[in-house]
Amino acid sequence: MDIFQLFISAIFVNNIVLAQYLGNCPYLGCSKERGVAFGMGSAVVFVTIMATLFTWLIQTFVLIPFGIEYLQTLAFILVIAALVQFVEMFLKKLIPPLYKSLGIFLPLITTNCCVLGIALLVQRKQYSLGTSLAYALASTLGFMLALLLMSGIRERLDTCRVPKALKGTPIALIMAGLMSLAFMAFRGMAA
Repeated sequence: MDIFQLFISAIFVNNIVLAQYLGNCPYLGCSKERGVAFGMGSAVVFVTIMATLFTWLIQTFVLIPFGIEYLQTLAFILVIAALVQFVEMFLKKLIPPLYKSLGIFLPLITTNCCVLGIALLVQRKQYSLGTSLAYALASTLGFMLALLLMSGIRERLDTCRVPKALKGTPIALIMAGLMSLAFMAFRGMAA
């Protein structure tokens, strides 16, 4: 698979949120405003690419040579947690408004199954380092695309008449389901 196909597949066909259902917590929680969605998407892009780099190196040069592959999940979560702490300190110091708007969802990147899922998927698919990083970038761009699309829809829904029983999370879940159905149309591209 060449890099172009990998990007198209990861962004549209196998979108990490809309097709693989990973990372739904920040997807629903940070998609109320476009600025917050972009900030969360950018943080996830950075953390995921760095996590993929470090976890690939740890898997290849530590876990496999010493025969301790069973510690993979623990090692990967520790790497992700350290990277999230770095991002949190960076945002708190340099971009306080974004730090405040992300709120509890920023430290929750540590438990974002999107980040861990991508790190595990590149190991399962046995990608090279370069392909792993390209896959991580494409997958997180797909995550950011889904987040930005959802934020645009939710901002528009704020100006529409929505039945009281559907306001908030229920209508967001309905929109997420409809977006997933729309992205299923890209499955024909994979053939």
